[in-house]
Amino acid sequence: MKKLLIVEDDVALAKTMKRRLEQHGFEVYNCFNVSDALLACHRHIPQYVLLDMKLENESGLALIKPIRSLLPSAKIVLLTGFASIATAVDAIKLGADNYLAKPVDTQTLLSTLLDGSSLPIETHTIDETILSAEQVEWQHIQQVLKVNKGNISATARQLSMHRRTLQRKLQKKPVTQKI
Repeated sequence: MKKLLIVEDDVALAKTMKRRLEQHGFEVYNCFNVSDALLACHRHIPQYVLLDMKLENESGLALIKPIRSLLPSAKIVLLTGFASIATAVDAIKLGADNYLAKPVDTQTLLSTLLDGSSLPIETHTIDETILSAEQVEWQHIQQVLKVNKGNISATARQLSMHRRTLQRKLQKKPVTQKI
């Protein structure tokens, strides 16, 4: 069985990815911070590592070299909601094998982890939830708000949005419809 370590501080996302990847033959372990990730690398010796770039107050980039030295043949994929060319280059230079922007669908994740091999031929059997633009916007706002520790003004500046507009969007209930 293929062992996979997911290092992600968003517990809901980590559990969702775990469920989806277990359906594709992975034995998945979740970690939610840097110290647990290094311990899990020693304990489980995964062949694959999905690493979030922003882990609460720490950077996932700082984990790449220690993981690479512990697991030289592991495939390390950095996931981020804040994709940029500079961080992609940094991640690859530090030893990551690939770099993906969130949100990422299961098929893309599998293709990246397995280099396109061993993918199911019938992709329509994969249960994928397609998010609407409103849902993606809501999730992005929540993520930026979390990074800014609930500071509305800082979040509005980072999103290039007027503070009042952001407050109105936050007063609305989260969008839950699926398309």
